Amino acid sequence: MNKKIKVESPGRINLIGEHVDYNGGSVLPGAIDKKVEFIIENIDGDNCFIESKTIDKKFEFKFASLEKSDEHWHNYILGTVNYLINKKNQKISAFSCEIDSSLPIGAGISSSSALISGLASGLIEINNLKIDKSEIVDIVSDVEHNYIGLKGGIMDQFTILNGKKNKLIHLECHSRNFKYVNAEFNDYQVILLNTNVEHNLANTAYNDRVEECNHALELINEKYNNKFSSLCEVELNIVERFKTILDKKIFNRASFVVNENIRTHIASKKLNEFKLIELGNLMYQSHEGLKDLYEVSCKELDFLVELTKPHNQIIGSRMMGGGFGGCTINLIDKKFKNEFIEKASKIYLKNFGIDLTAIEINICDGVKIKNLQTD
Repeated sequence: MNKKIKVESPGRINLIGEHVDYNGGSVLPGAIDKKVEFIIENIDGDNCFIESKTIDKKFEFKFASLEKSDEHWHNYILGTVNYLINKKNQKISAFSCEIDSSLPIGAGISSSSALISGLASGLIEINNLKIDKSEIVDIVSDVEHNYIGLKGGIMDQFTILNGKKNKLIHLECHSRNFKYVNAEFNDYQVILLNTNVEHNLANTAYNDRVEECNHALELINEKYNNKFSSLCEVELNIVERFKTILDKKIFNRASFVVNENIRTHIASKKLNEFKLIELGNLMYQSHEGLKDLYEVSCKELDFLVELTKPHNQIIGSRMMGGGFGGCTINLIDKKFKNEFIEKASKIYLKNFGIDLTAIEINICDGVKIKNLQTD
């Protein structure tokens, strides 16, 4: 039975809780109204046909040949199909897939996870497979780790699959327990300012941070008889005891992660209490830690965060995502947003010779699937 479906797979923001998902900590993300869209259809034969309208490229493949490709974007598709067939032992039909996207690539709003999550959801739908959202989270992780080479956590795909309109998700990444938090910012709008830079070291440095945090946990566990299964389980006072034991860089990484996890819990509470000024202060603290202790910011991101500080109409700003480029996330008074965006764009262009892109976002539902036809 042939099926043709449309899949909408959103990007995500993360209000606070950066680089803690792979350390078992808490995050505060939400799905957004910028999406990757797919038209997926079962077809006869052995060949699968993929077309990306976003980058104006096509390729085809057979299920018998799913090894990694030298074309980076192919691997998101090949890795997803490989997992379903060879790791989940599922039988799927050949298919055609047309992809279009309103998610800027490299902006730190998770275009990669949106692509894999949406494709996996679509293939599960057209083949009537019994695979739930929790398993799709694992599919995305596996593809990112083994086909893309990024050792990330579960925040992106979990948010993309479980997002809810006007709600952020307070997700405990280690246990996958979560609760929805009202994303009500009153007079303020969430605005992303895209630096439109992506420094080459981003993926390598990201994986380096994963290894550095694992090393910190390993050294702490040596003295605590393997008490902790993730770095975010370590109490702050215990981390402080290692200040003179750990290498300074490794201590800084651990200190940032544990403090960021604490900030996320406080931020969730402040949002529930509508204490938005205090929430914004936590965002600024997060950025300082990401810049000075975790060292994943860059001059363009720091410049944009500093630009917000003299303005009372802006209550919070920080870099968001893996770092070394991408976006800042900002809470800006709705009446001031256009004036600030215009001012920031001019100053940014003057200083860096790069156009700044402002992205107004709304918090939306996660992956949606619509049947277009059934034969």
